Amino acid sequence: MLVKTYGSAIHGISAITITIEVSVEQGVSFTLVGLPDSAVRESQQRIHSALLQSGYRIPQRRVVINMAPADIKKEGAAYDLPLAIGLLAADSQMKTECLDSFVIMGELSLDGSLRPIRGALPMAIEARKHHYKGIILPKDNAREAAIVNNLEVYGADNIKQVIGFLNGESTITPTVVDTRAEFARSLDRYEFDFADVKGQENIKRALEIAAAGGHNVILIGPPGSGKTMLAKRLPSILPPLSLEESLETTQIHSVAGKMHPDDSLIAVRPFRAPHHTVSDVALVGGGANPQPGEISLAHNGVLFLDELPEFKRSVLEVLRQPMEERRVTISRAKMTTEYPAAFMLVAAMNPCPCGYYNHPTIECTCSPGAVNKYLNKISGPLLDRIDLHIEVTPLPHSALAEKKLGEPSAVIRQRVIAARKIQEERYKDYRGILCNAQMNQKLFRQWCDIDTDCQNLMKAAMDRLGLSARAYDRILKVARTIADLEGAPDITTTHLSEAINYRSLDRDNWGR
Repeated sequence: MLVKTYGSAIHGISAITITIEVSVEQGVSFTLVGLPDSAVRESQQRIHSALLQSGYRIPQRRVVINMAPADIKKEGAAYDLPLAIGLLAADSQMKTECLDSFVIMGELSLDGSLRPIRGALPMAIEARKHHYKGIILPKDNAREAAIVNNLEVYGADNIKQVIGFLNGESTITPTVVDTRAEFARSLDRYEFDFADVKGQENIKRALEIAAAGGHNVILIGPPGSGKTMLAKRLPSILPPLSLEESLETTQIHSVAGKMHPDDSLIAVRPFRAPHHTVSDVALVGGGANPQPGEISLAHNGVLFLDELPEFKRSVLEVLRQPMEERRVTISRAKMTTEYPAAFMLVAAMNPCPCGYYNHPTIECTCSPGAVNKYLNKISGPLLDRIDLHIEVTPLPHSALAEKKLGEPSAVIRQRVIAARKIQEERYKDYRGILCNAQMNQKLFRQWCDIDTDCQNLMKAAMDRLGLSARAYDRILKVARTIADLEGAPDITTTHLSEAINYRSLDRDNWGR
């Protein structure tokens, strides 16, 4: 008897429907074809044990299973459940009438219970796209998949429960999630707030500008000056995610297996902070079985690189292209996978090996030239792509002892949202451009046009600081954001002076 069940394969952050054809005939053998990897081939042992423990017999005949399309590699243990269901149905141990209405995915334990899988959300989206009635998944993945409307999502604890449901002998309550209500409820769940930060008003101002324009930032200061504390609070002043951005971000985390069973939708902007020992593959993505890297997990959010000079140079250099293109392409001999990577880069570093260069009270102990050598661990092209260079100085005791709370994130966020609305209106006819940092050259010429006074100021800055053409563009983009925060239609010398002031590392005397 020939039976078909349906599953999904993950490709990038989307899914492809897989048809699993199971034939049980005369003879004694087991053949699995359709480009399965070792984890799929090992499913025979898990299925054998799970069915025996659940009270079903193993067909003692010739079994042939084809996973189509045969030219797409099938990876992982998530095919255990559809393979087992197809095997039982082909052996006439269960009904087959409902099998063409559902996508079925799940990893089996030896006792028949179901373990969570990766990529439940893109699988559910693909199932709705192809007009399946529903999708059957492990219970831990049900809430994640249930944010897809117009699709019945059934979360099961074990294979026996799935068989009973498909036979019509028992029911499984479908998981229902009100996507918009869930999204609205989670929008403001931020652990950190700028109200907790004492002093550092100039740093807060710089981070507000960065948030308003989507600009990259580097914080330079001695140990204990508050660089990490400030960076962790940046997501709390970024504009809230749109529902479309939230779904895309959730898809990436779903494919990477980063979703908690209680999560359904990622409604706050991600904050990723990989350790400086991270490899280039872990940061960008890839591997034998391509997976999203840290920069894709930070999509629509913040990628924080603490102790920037301690990262391997090869790791930092792979950031350059994704920062410009806002996507990552992983190429292999037989496939190419693309992951989105529109992130804000926030980096932090000590000014020198000992950490106390330019400290107001502690003397730097580094040898001559050590400061410059330390900074040279970061390439010029990468620094050029960072719009704001901010010096963070330690606070005196009087400021730390101050009991008055600072300006809360909610207030700063409203100003950021107002500036972003100006930018959204400005770029509404340009697909994929949402903020000033993403301007292309055509838009740059149109919206960063400056008068003679500003041109003279920029000429003086370029001559004195030795700025590159890319740094010139980025200063004007930052100035455009400062003007937007004030609601000004044109860039003035005041806006431009502040933007130039945020290029600390371009100063000739830095590190000398």
